[in-house]
Amino acid sequence: MASLTSPSQITGEISRLRSPKLRRSTHPNRRVGFGVFASASASAEEVKPEPDLSVTVNGLKMPNPFVIGSGPTRDELHGHEAGVSLDAAKVVNVTPRYARLRAGANGSVKGQIIGWENIELISDRPLETMLKEFKQLKKEYPDRILIASIMEEYNKAAWEELIERVEETGVDALEINFSCPHGMPERKMGAAVGKDCALLEETCGWINEKATIPVWGKMTPNVTEITEPARVALKSGCEGVSAINTITSVMGIDLKTLRPEPCVEGYSTPGGYSCKAVHPIALAKVMQIAQMMESEFNLNEYSLSGIGGVETGGDAAEFILLGANTVQVCTGVMMHGYGVVKKLCDELKEFMRKHNFSSVEDFRGYSLQFFTTHTDLVQRQQEAIRQRKAVKKGLQSDKDWTGDGFVKETESMVSN
Repeated sequence: MASLTSPSQITGEISRLRSPKLRRSTHPNRRVGFGVFASASASAEEVKPEPDLSVTVNGLKMPNPFVIGSGPTRDELHGHEAGVSLDAAKVVNVTPRYARLRAGANGSVKGQIIGWENIELISDRPLETMLKEFKQLKKEYPDRILIASIMEEYNKAAWEELIERVEETGVDALEINFSCPHGMPERKMGAAVGKDCALLEETCGWINEKATIPVWGKMTPNVTEITEPARVALKSGCEGVSAINTITSVMGIDLKTLRPEPCVEGYSTPGGYSCKAVHPIALAKVMQIAQMMESEFNLNEYSLSGIGGVETGGDAAEFILLGANTVQVCTGVMMHGYGVVKKLCDELKEFMRKHNFSSVEDFRGYSLQFFTTHTDLVQRQQEAIRQRKAVKKGLQSDKDWTGDGFVKETESMVSN
């Protein structure tokens, strides 16, 4: 994956900061010198400059918080494809491997695309080809960020060899795919590891003992409680986590042929769901991880990358407000092209101007404080009603519903 800045190229400045503020682990084999920093805000007396989108994450300085998510968009944006493993021969992709969900009637070709399913595996290109391209990219763009997305079988030696060979190319960080929901679970790859905290802990141990650059664990949403594997990944040496990968899905059934989609020779298999429709789910998962990290970890030492349905600067702002340091985009680029990059940056800056934020750190995690329990919501509302002298705004009990007024009554309880 790669940091985004323009429709045609990646930008990013690598900054291996060695400040005393950076984390120094006591783990004997642990990498040191990587941290997340808040940029200083301008004083009230100064004239506020143009909003600054730059972020520093795990010692890597990026011109903006956007990162191309792991996927086929990689090849054209000076990055890499959906993932790298030692033996590409075991990866065989099929066509078609995508299916789309549109708003409106089932099967409509005119409705807005709100969901996207893929049954694509990791890259089927030879590792040597990928390594050669990594080296070439770092040679041509030495001051830009390149993050390798890698996935391997449950085999310590294979992980160690893959990490060593990928690091030799000069990539700046590794994202470990513990989350692909389809393909090769029998080899204990992807979500097969991410769903099993014991396997995850062991595998993270192998990876972080070997790696010398920052490592992000990519989390699967296909679990009961996403904070559990995220906690394991961080405690096992990862500098950051990213969430979410795609959600296990069956996109639909063609009501003419009665075959599932995407249809390959009349058959299909469950795949990974992405795009706009997953955004609310992704926000909830990121919020939960951020809350866990805030209560159990030093946030200056770890990072969180938000993924899921990002098509606008506002979508990105939501992830950052919930604690994300960076925001990844994949399906959005696949659907709208590379021009979406400039749009995302422009819209995020406009959001920052509106709220008088000078840097991303000014608002990162701001909205976490407003989440609470349902019990607390009831208590807060009861107190608010008492303070308003029982002036009702919306129904207070199910017994207050009326036969003819339920539409207006429903509207009175919708948050604008």
